[in-house]
Amino acid sequence: MKTRPLSCNAESGPHDEQEAAQDWALRHTRRTGHDLLRRLVADHAKVTRAE
Repeated sequence: MKTRPLSCNAESGPHDEQEAAQDWALRHTRRTGHDLLRRLVADHAKVTRAE
């Protein structure tokens, strides 16, 4: 997961844990007042053939 404010080009960078990205967002909001952020989440799927 990574977090990015809609009002600037800052970005949290990738984090394995949601809490780390959220902490970055809270610190950024405290410093800048930017309060609308986009959270980008990726997941993975493993596909296997049915036999």
